[in-house]
Amino acid sequence: MKYAVEINNLSKTYQASKNSTAKNALQNINLKIKKGSFFGLLGPNGAGKSTIINILAGLVKKSQGQVKICDIDVDQNSMAAKYKIGIVPQEIVFDPFFTVYESLEIYAGYYGVKKQDRRTDEIISALGLKDKANSKPRSLSGGMKRRMLVAKALVHNPEILVLDEPTAGVDVELRNQLWQYVRKLNQEQGTTILLTTHYLEEAEELCDEIAVINHGKVIANDKKENLMQLLSRKELIITGNNCHQKSALDFKEADVVVRNLAENKISITYDPQKIEVEKILKNISSTKIEIKDISTKQPDLEEIFKFLVQSSKNSY
Repeated sequence: MKYAVEINNLSKTYQASKNSTAKNALQNINLKIKKGSFFGLLGPNGAGKSTIINILAGLVKKSQGQVKICDIDVDQNSMAAKYKIGIVPQEIVFDPFFTVYESLEIYAGYYGVKKQDRRTDEIISALGLKDKANSKPRSLSGGMKRRMLVAKALVHNPEILVLDEPTAGVDVELRNQLWQYVRKLNQEQGTTILLTTHYLEEAEELCDEIAVINHGKVIANDKKENLMQLLSRKELIITGNNCHQKSALDFKEADVVVRNLAENKISITYDPQKIEVEKILKNISSTKIEIKDISTKQPDLEEIFKFLVQSSKNSY
């Protein structure tokens, strides 16, 4: 198996200072990110996500453990490792004296990309920055600045693109355009994507594998489909007449919960592994409730995330 990122027993302790005590930011982190995957790294604020990214970027020194980027040990050849990865940071930082085009050309030069091999025009066009190519960063909107950050991370054609909260403060249209381009990079060019985001619906839609960390520890790491099965309950929403007759429903299963949502709507929460929906519907048909519409709802990634984080808190 080829991995884009291998992290083994990674720990990071920030030493005590005059204003703060020592902090264990990461504790024996183990992660393997497959080449070509769209990997989500999720966690509450302060969980350690940014520390991991900064170690990958070479901005923070680890306390112990091993980190490989495309099979290159970052301790043994940090420069070669940096060529393999492009980082889109949370902070918006630009040189105010150069235009969008000039900035990308300069960054390509930093990476030693020859003039004939540069993709500046292609990247600018792909990210919808063509009209702003000759503009300076100060004149760009927040969304355009975010696009420019992505463009800067791509000038050396990295095998791995790290997106650290890339859509914070970006409107829906720009967000959709950004994801369209990132998906293209992942699916057509095989670029490995590592995403951190607080918009969990993005991670649910985009990622094929997800790791969740809390208090510097990995509390879940699996394929998205497997994580989505952690909470097996489903919700059946019934719209119809005589919903006040819900008290006539007789479920011997203790974990079936029936509640009113409105005068003509009831919710039935159940575990499909313990009771079949057919049995629920038969139970309803035996009452005076007249069904007009039925819809189902199952836990989304946000509910899974809350469950995992709460469970990890209870274990401390």
